Amino acid sequence: MDRVFRMLGFWTGIFAVMFYVGDMMVPSVLSLIQTVFFLTVGYLKLSERMYMYLFGAYLTVFMIGYTWYSEFILVPGFGG
Repeated sequence: MDRVFRMLGFWTGIFAVMFYVGDMMVPSVLSLIQTVFFLTVGYLKLSERMYMYLFGAYLTVFMIGYTWYSEFILVPGFGG
């Protein structure tokens, strides 16, 4: 399970670089924070149960944040 978190850290790192290249600083910083979180947790050598609890907590926080953003900040129909 530690390898899964390191793999997630790798992919969020790729997203951080791509957001940075696309001049999207806020998503880049958010992806970089996730990268640091995933890599840190990936090298802690925790038990399988603890990794599952952390992943469940991460998904819960992500979905609450995503729902809050889409409900209160996102402007519907704004195409730029």
